[in-house]
Amino acid sequence: MDSQLTAGDAMNIHHKKLVTIVTEAVIEREITHELDAMRVPGYTITNARGKGRRGDRIADWEHGANIRIEVVCDDQLAMEVAERLQNQYYNDYAMVLYISDVDVLRPQKFDRLEGES
Repeated sequence: MDSQLTAGDAMNIHHKKLVTIVTEAVIEREITHELDAMRVPGYTITNARGKGRRGDRIADWEHGANIRIEVVCDDQLAMEVAERLQNQYYNDYAMVLYISDVDVLRPQKFDRLEGES
């Protein structure tokens, strides 16, 4: 039997999901309101620019700018966020959302906030 520790054992790694939302900057307030209502543990927002099927997206003009919002959470909350944002915004706004597996060292930082949903 192999008694070597894995990196996960040594560092106490925990598995979570990373929800990444790239969308129009003009709906930042609405999206953060949705995330707060779902009691996400926190989020990071950055300006985003790039090129896709719809052409170049620049970040120097508010009405044409994009943002990237990242949320680290458990599997259930990740699916709730994805479903809610898809239902509320996909038909009317440019939005891409994807979910990735991530490993974290302090899992309690990413627990859903207490309170009513």
